[in-house]
Amino acid sequence: MKVLIADKVSSQMVADLKALGCDVTLKPELDAETLPGAVAGAEVLIVRSTQVTAACIDAGTDLSLIIRAGAGVNTIDIKRASEKGVYVANCPGKNTDAVAELAIGLMIATDRRIPDALADLRAGKWRKKEYGKARGLKGRTLGVVGLGHIGEAVACRAQGLGMKVIGWSRSLTPAKAEALDIGFCSSLNELAESADVVSLHLALSKETRGIIGSDFLARMKAGALLVNTARSEIVDLAALKEALRSGRIRAALDVFDNEPSSGEAPFADAEFAGLLAAATPHIGASTEQAEEAIAEETVRIVRTFVETGKPVNAVNPRKAHTGVPLVVRHYNRVGVLAGVLHELRNEGINIEEMDNTIFEGEQAACCSLVLDRRPSDSLLQRIASGENVIQAVLK
Repeated sequence: MKVLIADKVSSQMVADLKALGCDVTLKPELDAETLPGAVAGAEVLIVRSTQVTAACIDAGTDLSLIIRAGAGVNTIDIKRASEKGVYVANCPGKNTDAVAELAIGLMIATDRRIPDALADLRAGKWRKKEYGKARGLKGRTLGVVGLGHIGEAVACRAQGLGMKVIGWSRSLTPAKAEALDIGFCSSLNELAESADVVSLHLALSKETRGIIGSDFLARMKAGALLVNTARSEIVDLAALKEALRSGRIRAALDVFDNEPSSGEAPFADAEFAGLLAAATPHIGASTEQAEEAIAEETVRIVRTFVETGKPVNAVNPRKAHTGVPLVVRHYNRVGVLAGVLHELRNEGINIEEMDNTIFEGEQAACCSLVLDRRPSDSLLQRIASGENVIQAVLK
C-alpha cells in the first residue's frame, strides 16, 4: 500500500508504517497548492496541518483513506472525500493532555503577565512593583466552553489549582456536570457573566463559527481572561479586537485566522499580537508525548485499514442507516451471495450496506444487508429458497 505523508511526522511513525509493508513517501514540504501535484498513486494520505482540498482529492485517483494525524478535520474537504468514496479518519483524544496543559499555562501566563515581565527583563528593566499586582487563579471561576476530552481535562487541572469550574456545551446536561463536579450553565451568556476566566474548547462547525461574538465579550466581567486553544474561527475576530482595545478583558491565544501553512513564516497580524496578553503559534498539540501518541494511533488506523478494508476513527461514514435490514444466513459456498445480489438487482433494490461474517469452522455464514427499500414478499421468498440459503429475514 502506497502512503504519502505530507507533513513533518516522527521517524517512528515512518518506520512502523514501513514495517507494515507500506511503501512510504515522506514530503513534509508540501502545502495546499503543491499537494494535488504529488498525490497521484498514493492510496493513503497522512497530513497534520496541510490542507487537503477538493482539487487534491480529485487528483488522488487512487486515494482510499486520508488521515489527519491530530483531532480536528476542518482542513480536509470531507464533502469531496465522501463524494469520491474516500475515508477520512483522525486521532481523537491523543493530544488532550498537551492542549490542556497549554491552556492552563496560558491562563497562568496571562494572570501573572509573564510575557510582558520577560520582555522588560530582556530590555534591562526590573519592574517587580508593576508585575506584583496579579489577582491569582485560586478561588476564581473558570468557564469551560465545550466539554469534550480537552475541555474535561482543562476542568480537572483547573480544579487542582483550586479554581471553581463551570461549563457549557450543547451536549452538557446538569447530570453530566454534576458527575464532572462542575457548575452547569444553561447558556453561553450565563457562563460569560459568571466566569473570571473563559477557556474555549469547541470544534469548528457551522453552528460554532463566530459563536463567541460581541455580545458574549460584552457580558464578560471587567478584567476577565479569554483563552482560545481550539479554533480561531469560533471567535469573531473584529469583536475580539474591539474588546481588547477597550481594555475590558485580556486574551491569550494559540490559534489565529489565516495561519501560515509552514512551520517558519512571517506573521501578518503583528498588530493584533500586540493586543494579546500571551500567545503561542498553534503549538497546543506539539509535545513529544502527544506526537508519539498520535503516531501510534495513525499507524493503528493504517494497520486496521490494511487488515479489514475499514479504518478506525473514520469521520465520514453515514452515522445511522435509514434503510431496510435484511439478514441472510447461508452455507459458506461459492455463488450464494451472488445469487442474492442478482435477485435484488432484478427488482431494482440498491444495497446501501453489506457485511458477511464467517462462523468458526467455515461451514456457515451470516450476511447483513441494508436495502434502500423493502423487498416484495415474492422476492424475499425467492432469496430464502435459494440454494445453500438457510434463512432470509427482514429485521
